[in-house]
Amino acid sequence: MKLASRLASIEPFYVMECAKAAARIGAGPACDPARGGEPMIYLNIGEPDFTAPPPVLEAAQRCLAEGRTQYTQATGLPALREALSRWYAQRFGLDVAHERIVVTAGASAALQLACTALFEAGDEVLMPDPSYPCNRHFVAATDARAVLLPCGPAQRYQLDAAAVERAWSPHTRGVLLASPSNPTGTSIAHDELGRIVQAVRARGGVTLIDEIYLGLSYDEAFGHSALAHGEDVISINSFSKYFSMTGWRLGWLVLPPGLVGPIEKLAQNLFICPSSVAQHAALACFEPESIAEYERRRAAFKARRDYIVPALEALGLPVPVAPDGAFYAWADCSAHAASSWDFAFGLMESAHVALTPGRDFGRADAEHMLRLSYASSLPELEAAVTRLKRVLA
Repeated sequence: MKLASRLASIEPFYVMECAKAAARIGAGPACDPARGGEPMIYLNIGEPDFTAPPPVLEAAQRCLAEGRTQYTQATGLPALREALSRWYAQRFGLDVAHERIVVTAGASAALQLACTALFEAGDEVLMPDPSYPCNRHFVAATDARAVLLPCGPAQRYQLDAAAVERAWSPHTRGVLLASPSNPTGTSIAHDELGRIVQAVRARGGVTLIDEIYLGLSYDEAFGHSALAHGEDVISINSFSKYFSMTGWRLGWLVLPPGLVGPIEKLAQNLFICPSSVAQHAALACFEPESIAEYERRRAAFKARRDYIVPALEALGLPVPVAPDGAFYAWADCSAHAASSWDFAFGLMESAHVALTPGRDFGRADAEHMLRLSYASSLPELEAAVTRLKRVLA
C-alpha cells in the first residue's frame, strides 16, 4: 500500500520502543522474584505514579450513574472552561476569558488542532534541541518543517530571543516552545520569554507554548504562564501531569479570540468533542480538597528531584542544569559510554533499571544524554540508585 510521503519525516517514538524492550526484559526470569530476580524499575516513562484523587474519581462515578455521557460542545463543557478561567486567575493572577479556552482530547489533540490551523507546506517552525519529539512531529504532520536549534546548558536547553532572531527566515511561521520542558525539566525565564514573544510578534509569526508541566514548577523565578505576554500567545495544556489524569486524555488550548472559531470548526470535524466523562470528572480537580492534594504531590516531586539530582552526580551521571519543573533529569552519561542508547539498554539488562536514551529528543547532544523520570516513588528512586551504583562501580 502506498503511504503518504509525510510519514518519511516522522520518526518512530523511541521512548515507546525502549519501553517495549524494558517490558520484555522485565517479564523475563532475571526480573522474576519467584526465581531470585529483581523487578524492573521503570524510570523511563513520564507518567506520575499518583492517580486522580478521590473527588475526581467520585465525580466520574456520579457522571456514569446519572447517564451524563452524551456529546458535549466541541469546545468543551462551559462549566469546565469557566473553571479553568478561574484557575488562571487564582494560580497565576491572569485574566483569561473562558471564551478563549477550548477543551481538547489531551494536549496531543490540542497540538494537532493548533498546528493544523496555523501551518502548511513550506512553513518552518523554530524549536529547541533538545525537545519533546512528538511536538515536532505534529508540525511535520501538516507538511511544515520543524527547525531544531541547538540549545546547550548555558541556555538552560531553551531558546532565547537572540537565537530566534538569528534563525528567522522568510519561511519561518513561528516558534513552538515548552516550559517546563520535556526532557530537561528546565523553563524559560519569564523576561526572556517576553522577549521571544516580542521578536516573533514583530515578524508576524505565532508563538505556541507547551505548558503541560507548568503546574509542576518548583522555583518562583520560573512558574509563570506565557499568557501574561499577550492574547496572541497560544498555550497548550493538559490534565495529565499536575492533575494526574494521564489516561483520561483531556487537555485544553488558550487561544487568541480570533482563532477560537477556526479551531472549533476543526475540532467538530476531527474529534466531535473530548470525553464527556473525563470533562465532568475534571470539574472536581478545582475543588479545594483536590488542589490541596495536588500541592502535596508537587512538594513530593520536588523532594524527589532534590534526592535524584545529587545522586546522579555521585554516580558520574551529571545533570548540567538542575530541573526547575516537571519530573525529568537530563543526565550526561559520556563518562560511562559513548552511546546513551547502548548504555540505557545495558542498564536494563544489568541493573534492571529502565531509563530513556536521548535519541528521541534531538540531535545536538542526544548521543551522550539520558532522561530519567522521577515520577516514581522515593523508595523506587533509592532502589534504582543502589542498583546503578552496583553496576557502575
